[in-house]
Amino acid sequence: MAEIADRAAKSRAPTPGGPALLFENVKNYPGSSVLMNQFGSERRMKLALGLDPDRGSLDEISARLRALLEVKSPEGFLDKLKMLPMLADLGKLFPKTIAAKDAPCKQVIRREGFSVLDFPVLQTWPLDAGRFITLPCVITRDPRTGRRNMGMYRMQVYDGQTTGMHWQRQKNAAEHLREALRAAAGPASARVQAMAETAGGIANLAVTNLDPANNRLEVAVAIGTDPATTFSAIVPAPPEVEEFLIAGFLRQQPVELVRCETVDLEVPAHAEIILEGYVRLDELRPEGPFGDHTGFYTLQEDYPVFYITCITHRRDPIWSATIVGKPPMEDAWMGKAVERIFLPLFRLTLPEIVDINLPIEAVFHNLMVVSIRKSYAGHARKVMNGIWAMGQAMFTKCIIVVDEDCDVQDLRDVTLRVANNIDPERDIQFTLGPVDSLDHAARLPNYGSKMGIDATRKWAAEGFSRPWPQLIEMDAATKARVDAIWKKLGIEG
Repeated sequence: MAEIADRAAKSRAPTPGGPALLFENVKNYPGSSVLMNQFGSERRMKLALGLDPDRGSLDEISARLRALLEVKSPEGFLDKLKMLPMLADLGKLFPKTIAAKDAPCKQVIRREGFSVLDFPVLQTWPLDAGRFITLPCVITRDPRTGRRNMGMYRMQVYDGQTTGMHWQRQKNAAEHLREALRAAAGPASARVQAMAETAGGIANLAVTNLDPANNRLEVAVAIGTDPATTFSAIVPAPPEVEEFLIAGFLRQQPVELVRCETVDLEVPAHAEIILEGYVRLDELRPEGPFGDHTGFYTLQEDYPVFYITCITHRRDPIWSATIVGKPPMEDAWMGKAVERIFLPLFRLTLPEIVDINLPIEAVFHNLMVVSIRKSYAGHARKVMNGIWAMGQAMFTKCIIVVDEDCDVQDLRDVTLRVANNIDPERDIQFTLGPVDSLDHAARLPNYGSKMGIDATRKWAAEGFSRPWPQLIEMDAATKARVDAIWKKLGIEG
């Protein structure tokens, strides 16, 4: 299945990304089927987010988000009246909880005798440490604020009742675990400091004699949610914004939730499969290797362990999976959708940004190309540092900044600007800071260097005293004359 999905994702016929794949009659798993490559094309990403697949554009969602962010505080009674319809529409997008009897994910409830291996969990690459759940929506609650978070973290299956939980230290779920550990371990101490310095962001605190009643963080995992909800689990949203609300915003209708059977959490009611359980605060276990989206295997490290207490699912559930590896893969289309939709969030902090491009081949967090409206000396460097200070963008290994007249989506144009506009010693800067946990080239796990390249035109105020040449471009009148006769010339096709 993995090899078929890999070839489909890399296919360019009839369109890039290949078809979605539904595997039926899975050997040894009667009644089960596996869905893969569901997001694997621009057209399907549009369908997933409720857009017209032929004429729609992801910029439509970006425009909706921009309009929401640009709302000004009402200054008078009439302004308040004008805002009422918009506020009413927003109110309809909040998640709502429904009764268990109406939730398809509760058609089968298994409190005993269950095993996650009753489902067709895949091992996707030869050197993977085993089977991995690769498209889970993992739900936790912040012990301090009570806010829910939904993220996507791979889960290595150890046996029918336990899995790994790949919570990298900078992820929201890892912070929830740290908050639970702080509460259980008492006041800040050397133990809590040690907790922050381990690979997974937590430490094995068995020696602290934690109260068994407080020695866990409840977790629920939804597999096979509607596409907008699955997509919401990967978006770089601020911790204050619930992913269920983002899904409602994308779908333009609320996500229906239902309470779990054995943990105090709510899950998408229309999911195919729900795993309920908890993570112990004092236990880590080796996880990996795993063939990852960087195109390389991530090596074995210690991560928390998820104990399953109940499984609920639809009758004849569809198992959702994805395969990551050398790009382009299915996640490429998801990443490009994030790039387009959340551009307004970048501009909220850095309004000088014109456009950004996260090239697929650089697996998104390794290279960002940014065009800006340059207004003062050092502006490009200010933008670099601003990006490195923004949420998940802090992991960006290389940032290239170009002028606003450069099309960042055209890497030929970007290459021309970079190769011609920089004096390497003057225009390249290095800094140290947190890096992605999957960066195998960094000097230390989670910590390394980053590079910024200022490929903008240099100003006298930046110490550039020579004249800056103009880009070559034909005048508009000549171009218009040739446009009028171009087809008659028979040069093309």
